[in-house]
Amino acid sequence: MGVNDLINELKQQGITSKPVLEAIRHCLRENFVLEEYKDIAYEDRALSIVANQTISQPYTIAFMLQELELKKGHRVLEIGAGSGWNSALITNITKNKVYSVEYVKEVAEFAENNLKKNKIKNVKIIIWDGNKGYEKQAPYDRIIVTAACSRIPSDLLNQLKNNGILLAPIGRLLSQSLTKIRKNGKDIEKENLGQFIFVPLKGKYGFN
Repeated sequence: MGVNDLINELKQQGITSKPVLEAIRHCLRENFVLEEYKDIAYEDRALSIVANQTISQPYTIAFMLQELELKKGHRVLEIGAGSGWNSALITNITKNKVYSVEYVKEVAEFAENNLKKNKIKNVKIIIWDGNKGYEKQAPYDRIIVTAACSRIPSDLLNQLKNNGILLAPIGRLLSQSLTKIRKNGKDIEKENLGQFIFVPLKGKYGFN
């Protein structure tokens, strides 16, 4: 199974965003997984990386990026660097710098190495508590959280631009509602996009 097979499968599952599909075609998932998983990189399932973390299944990532409504020029904050694939896809779509906050040093280094090998220079990995966001480069047009939260970290909402979108899996340890939050001044609109399971966020709003 190759990248074209994966893209066809994603289309059948309801992924219609051309920028997302083209980013997946351009940023090959096989370059962001462990060596022993390269042969199954395009299967639609999560795979283990380092430090008991995972690279999410392609459908989950594609669905989240589609719902994030990314546009060229958007400034994006990612919480949870993972393998680096998600941030690579984001910068491919936005053509802008992505700021990715990762709590675990080993994971941050894994993502950095993958991005470097793929000559992707428009992503900055910050080893930091994702609950606190990254205020230095705030505000952001979009914020994406790729780890399960017990509630929405307030610092992230504060760092989101007016009319911006925040996407995060909120709920219990073994089941979360993927929640799309749109910020309109002091008003917060929430939309439940369905049930997912993510690895837990470290820190204040995680489960550790």
